[in-house]
Amino acid sequence: MSKSVPILDVSRDKLISEPLRQGFGRGLERAGHVYPNVVAACADLTESTHMHVFKKSFPERFVEIGIAEQNLVTVGAGLAAAGKIPFVSSYAAFSPGRNWEQIRTTICLNDRPVKIIGSHAGVSVGPDGATHQMLEDLAIMRVLPNMVVIAPADSIEAEKATLAMANDPRPNYMRLAREATPVFTTDRTPFEIGKAQIFEAGSDVSIIATGTMTYHALVAADMLYKDGIEAEVIHVATIKPLDNETLLKSIRKTRAVVTAEEGQINGGLGGAVAELIGENFPVPLRRIGMRDRFGESGEPEQLLKHFGLDAEHIRLAVHSVLNDREE
Repeated sequence: MSKSVPILDVSRDKLISEPLRQGFGRGLERAGHVYPNVVAACADLTESTHMHVFKKSFPERFVEIGIAEQNLVTVGAGLAAAGKIPFVSSYAAFSPGRNWEQIRTTICLNDRPVKIIGSHAGVSVGPDGATHQMLEDLAIMRVLPNMVVIAPADSIEAEKATLAMANDPRPNYMRLAREATPVFTTDRTPFEIGKAQIFEAGSDVSIIATGTMTYHALVAADMLYKDGIEAEVIHVATIKPLDNETLLKSIRKTRAVVTAEEGQINGGLGGAVAELIGENFPVPLRRIGMRDRFGESGEPEQLLKHFGLDAEHIRLAVHSVLNDREE
């Protein structure tokens, strides 16, 4: 098995770190130049979500809604009905956390191409604590008809995803972390809405990860290689629609699965994969994620370790699931 994937930056000890929201800001500005109908609105968090980059370049195409997240998405729905391509941003705890009903009724029911950006998601928000650590967003957005759900791996992919969302005719939700995270994809790394990418080839176990947890999955794969286990790491940037074909091809080969996400495993990526294999090819499964609990205040790296969301816990889950497969 090759340990070098040219589409990734494999010199992981020298990686830079950058918040995903910076990639979103760059992508939104680029989308503004490419698509004249792209507009943006924010709920009093313009700089925090990095929407200020678009605002500076296109002030006439930006609206500050204020602290009114329900109004934020209904304004977005109205702009979409008028032929615009609206991006609306806030913290994920508030959007979709506070305005889910408005998203359901004004955007999804009418199939309006509003692009919802939920920033500061996951326990890595850190000291802000449980109220701001949105862990349920993937689950509550995945269940909505017509909604596309995206969680990029790093800032480069967030930029690509933003451009792709501007060209997608459906409602979209994109989850972004707050903290700077390793930038390990490159300009050549493929990205396509609805397509999973195999970042590491292997034959013993399928590690299926999303968002910034994909980096931890790759680190775990390196650790497992030293254990004599060849893990196939699949990055699922699009949780919905799920790339069933790519995932099932890998699962039929390895016959063992570990999922990894920085959110609730119930209804999130782990839930989606459990549904997929339950209906198509039942195999042993372990899910890394938050297990029916809220987060806590703390430093991001400490919280990831505390809740079992780091590379070492992925490695242990792989050993556990392989033991199940052999029994």
